[in-house]
Amino acid sequence: MTQDIIKLTQYSRGAGCGCKIAPKVLDEILKSSIALPDNKNLLVGNSSKDDAAVYDLGNGMGLISTTDFFMPIVDDAFHFGRIAAANSISDIYAMGGKPLLAIAILGWPVDKLSVELAQQLIEGGRSICAEAGIPLAGGHSIDSQEPIFGLAVTGIVPIENLKQNNTAQEGDYLFLTKPLGVGILSTAQKRGLLKEEHLPLMIGQMTSLNKIGEELGKIKGVTAMTDVTGFGLLGHLIEMAEGSGLSAEIYYDKLPISAGVKEYIAQRIFPDATTRNWNGYSDKVKFEKGVNVMEAFTLLPDPQTNGGLLVSVKGESLNDVKDILETPIGRMSKQNEKIVLVKM
Repeated sequence: MTQDIIKLTQYSRGAGCGCKIAPKVLDEILKSSIALPDNKNLLVGNSSKDDAAVYDLGNGMGLISTTDFFMPIVDDAFHFGRIAAANSISDIYAMGGKPLLAIAILGWPVDKLSVELAQQLIEGGRSICAEAGIPLAGGHSIDSQEPIFGLAVTGIVPIENLKQNNTAQEGDYLFLTKPLGVGILSTAQKRGLLKEEHLPLMIGQMTSLNKIGEELGKIKGVTAMTDVTGFGLLGHLIEMAEGSGLSAEIYYDKLPISAGVKEYIAQRIFPDATTRNWNGYSDKVKFEKGVNVMEAFTLLPDPQTNGGLLVSVKGESLNDVKDILETPIGRMSKQNEKIVLVKM
C-alpha cells in the first residue's frame, strides 16, 4: 500500500471529539468516595465540569492546565495534527487565558502506519503551536492499536479575567463563535460522501484557533465561557446552565451552520456519538412548536471538534462585545423544569 492512499480515519473507531465518553457514562466514571484535601489555591478543579484546571499563583495570576487527545477526524496526517493541537489549546482560550507551552501525546500503531506519517502529524501540531505563539516543548509516545494525538497545554490568566462555564447570570445573551456541523461533515468524509468544496471549509474551521477567548476574558460583562466540543452545543449549554443554577433558551433559526450540513442531515449522515449524546441529556430538553425536531436532533448534539466558544454576556455589555461577537443564539433564563428550551 502506498502512503498517498492511506486514510487515517479508517484506522479509528471514533473521530475527533466524537471519541469522548458519553456524558452519563463519564459521570459514573468520575464518581469517587475519596475525599481530596482542600487546596485554597485550586480555583477550578474537579468540583465543576469546566474546560481546564486553574491554580492561583498568589500574584494575581492563575496557572491553567489542560489536556486533550483523540483519534483521527480527517485522513491527512498533517491536518490531523493541526486539528488536534488547535482543539487542545482551545481550553486555555475558553478560560480567558493565554497559552504558554505544550507537550505532545502520541499513540501510533507502528506496525500499520509509517513513521513518515507520524512525523507529518507532529509537524502539523507544531505548526499550530507556532500560530499560537508557543513551543511544542516535548511529549510522550506509545505504540497503540489506533492513532491518537493531542497536547497537554499550560497557560496563564489574570485571575480577574478568568472565565468559567458555571458563572452565567439570568438574562445573559448567548453567543457562539463558530458554525455547527463539523461532526456531520467529518462523518460524510469517512463514508466517502463529502463534497470536494466542503473539505477545505471543514478543515479550516477545525484548525482555526479560538484566540478570541483571550480578548473576551478581558471584558467584565462576559460572565461565562466554554468551548463546544464532544458533547455538542446542547451538552455544553446544559453544563453551563446547570452549573449556574439556570435554564437556557436557544433560538434555532439564529444558529450558525456550516455549508452543506443540512444537505448531509437530509441523507441521515451523522456520527454515532450524536445518538449517545442525545440519550445522555434528552430528558433535559424541550422543543417549541415550529422547530424541525429531526434536524435539530442531528445538529444540536453533533460533536464538535475545536468548535466555537459559547459565551454568556450581560445585556448592558452587548456594546462591549459587538465588534467581537455577532448575533445572539439564545438567552439564559431562570431555572425551569427543562434545562434547555429550543425555540424559533
